[in-house]
Amino acid sequence: MAAIHTLGELRQSGRRSRPVKQEIRDNLVQKLQAGEPLFPGIIGYDETVIPQLVNAILSKHNFILLGLRGQAKSRILRGLVDLLDAQIPVVPGCEIHDDPLAPLCASCRMRVATEGDDMAIGWLPREARYVEKLATPDVTIADMVGDIDPIKAAQAGLNLADELTMHYGLLPRANRGIFAVNELPDLAGKIQVGLFNILQEGDVQIKGYPIRLKLDVMLVFTANPEDYTARGKIITPLKDRIGSEIRTHYPATRTNAMAITRQEAWTERAGALTVQVPEYVREVVEEIAFQARADRKIDKRSGVSQRLPITTLELVVSNAERRALANKEPVVVPRVTDLYAALPSITGKFELEYEGELRGAEQIAKDLIRSAVGNVFSGMFEGTDTRGVVEWFDLGGSLPLSDATPAADVIAQTRNVQGLRELADHAGLPKGAAPPHVASAIDFVLEGLTAQKKISRSEERGYSATEAAPRRQPRRDEPAMDEEIRIPGGKKKYYN
Repeated sequence: MAAIHTLGELRQSGRRSRPVKQEIRDNLVQKLQAGEPLFPGIIGYDETVIPQLVNAILSKHNFILLGLRGQAKSRILRGLVDLLDAQIPVVPGCEIHDDPLAPLCASCRMRVATEGDDMAIGWLPREARYVEKLATPDVTIADMVGDIDPIKAAQAGLNLADELTMHYGLLPRANRGIFAVNELPDLAGKIQVGLFNILQEGDVQIKGYPIRLKLDVMLVFTANPEDYTARGKIITPLKDRIGSEIRTHYPATRTNAMAITRQEAWTERAGALTVQVPEYVREVVEEIAFQARADRKIDKRSGVSQRLPITTLELVVSNAERRALANKEPVVVPRVTDLYAALPSITGKFELEYEGELRGAEQIAKDLIRSAVGNVFSGMFEGTDTRGVVEWFDLGGSLPLSDATPAADVIAQTRNVQGLRELADHAGLPKGAAPPHVASAIDFVLEGLTAQKKISRSEERGYSATEAAPRRQPRRDEPAMDEEIRIPGGKKKYYN
């Protein structure tokens, strides 16, 4: 179609314009029949959100996505662009992308009448047909719909009621495309009222003048349910005119969550060093988000964004990269202890309840890390005998290790810990693994035992035996410690 340059050639081609919702529906039907992926990069919604979204499009509905932050709402809306035609014919220079075969605005109608079949046409790519606006309380009806431009009227000598004096807002500029409004409840009520006719009748009126534009646009919205009470609300008449309300959610499984983080996190760093992230590190990072969403000290209404594991993994890799550069190690292998260097990416991703405020965000984040490590370690080492390592510490052993300790030193200092290397192999360590991989697996085992409270770790001593509970002093009428006494039934009891 790009070979068509004039209105006459367009008419001779037999091309017929379609309403944008019909166009999106037709292209969706073709993708469904061909078995093509509908929304590449959207993970975990195949059985929930995507079917509802497909139904809304097949019904030619305007729709809204409701969900907490970090649930890919905006990404889904931007993915609708792939359901548009690759390009459509437009009147060149028209602000509302008028159809040459059926122009709406006065200036385009004049051009068609004056130039006829010789009028040149342009081609608008699908990417230019998507308009997105973040709703804020300061948005005006002029921003969204438009206004009368007195300067334009004065320069052209036109009456203010003339259609040619209009300055179009964002919505008319989305004509023949998709108009997305993010965080709809933040939009002032009077602005939401201004969307009524567009949703119901498909037209706009500007400044009360008798000017009507029969816009062809698909309206889509996003909203956070918490916003209904925190900042604003969707007024009932507007909500009633939205065809479908689709609920999004966080990943239901750790596998889906890991796939999202693997897709979004920046871990492939340019440079001489290769980054290799062990699977157990990825699992622990993801489990932190799951633990946070279930923690009673964290506000569930606010949610815990999927951005938490994404940014956390990036900081974990950066801390491992810093260690590898400082110690001249050939490969970057993150450790579980690197998570404590990623606290800045965790503490800002959740809102605390009153009980959490008392403990503080940093302490809550550390608790989440320990809980996540414990869950992943328990699942991987269920039924595995760890007594040999624990006994080594109980006999007085200690390991002054930190996240900055070189891999070679970690291996050297733990060589005499009975059973530790075997447990590291159980973590999925391949034969002939490089020292950074071995050190990371050893670190995971030690952190896992710490999370299970079988050994302890402190900033001063590193890893050591769990401190024993203080011994109770006997009362005056009790026998001394370790003294044998007789009790009824002939049994002996010792205080020790």
